[in-house]
Formats: sequence, structure tokens, C-alpha cells
Amino acid sequence: MSTRVLQRLREVFGDAVLETHSQHGDDTAIVEPSRWQEIATFLRDDPKCAMNHFIDLTAVDYLNRRESRFEVVLHVRSIEKLHRVRLKARLGDAPAIDTLSKVWVGANWFERECFDMFGVDFVGHPDLRRILMYPEFVGSPLRKDYSAQQTQPLVEYRSEAVGKLPPFDEHEGMPFGRQTHDRVAPRVNALGFSDE
Repeated sequence: MSTRVLQRLREVFGDAVLETHSQHGDDTAIVEPSRWQEIATFLRDDPKCAMNHFIDLTAVDYLNRRESRFEVVLHVRSIEKLHRVRLKARLGDAPAIDTLSKVWVGANWFERECFDMFGVDFVGHPDLRRILMYPEFVGSPLRKDYSAQQTQPLVEYRSEAVGKLPPFDEHEGMPFGRQTHDRVAPRVNALGFSDE
């Protein structure tokens, strides 16, 4: 049961686990941000926890509602033991926390999205750059103080691809549009007759 994972975290990390609660089947531990990566690694490696399935990572902006404005939220699961937990860390106005991409490779793009949308800096991330918005975009659109009327800088039309980095190359995406055919199939009308 997931509550045992919370109990295990309290036993091993003591005061670094600031709070735990279970509500509607969601077992949550709020942890000290400075121990974020260490606790995540423990969840993955400890045989009693065995959290080997990274599910999700995001952030929440509690502008003017809490002393710590941001919360980074992680969901992980144990495939073997069938339990799951939510891990949270509370951050201030300039949110920064250690990357979990070294713990679960799948966290890489989730952290990039969190960086792009909320402005959370993931320290030690191997490629922390925008993933949804274009590089010249100013601000973090999912922050509560981002104005819906804010205008963005005009960017000239680009006919070439913008900096595709590994693992992507010129074959990224759908193949249509790049294929050439010697002959185009003749149009067929509703009765099945060719227009040729």
C-alpha cells in the first residue's frame, strides 16, 4: 500500500519530509527542495519502494495564496509492488530545483515543459530549453501573473528547421510533404471513372 512508502520516507529522511497526507487514494509527501533528487533516487532504488515507473512531473503556481509560490509535483509508481506516490517540493518566486532526468530519463521533456510554461529552473538538466513555445517567446505562459493581453516579439518567417538537436534529424515527423512521386494518381469521380 502506498501509505507504507510515505512511512518509509519519514523513517529514512526524517525532517526532510515536511508533510505527508493521503486523500482519495492519493498518497503525497511534501519534501525539502534541497533533498528532492536524493529522495527521488531513494524511491527508485530502495527495494521496499521500487518506484521504477515515472508518470508525470509538473508545477503549480499559487500566486498570492501561499508563502511558497510554486510547487513542483512528481508522480511515480512501482510496477512490481503496484503502489504510487506523489512527491511535492515548494519553491519561492525564483523557482529552481535539481533535475530528475538523471533518476528517470523520462523526466527530461517533462522538466523542459515545466521550464517553458512555468519558468522553473531544473539545475543540472542536460538540455534545458523551450519545448512548446518558440525560442524568442518572453515569459512563462502558465504563471498566474502572465497577462493574457501580453504581446510577443514578431519573428521572421523561417523556411529552414530551427536547431534540431539529437536525437532528432531531418527525418523527424511525418513523411508526407517530403516524398516525391513520379506520377500522381488520376482523380476518380463518384461513379469510379477516371478524369483522364
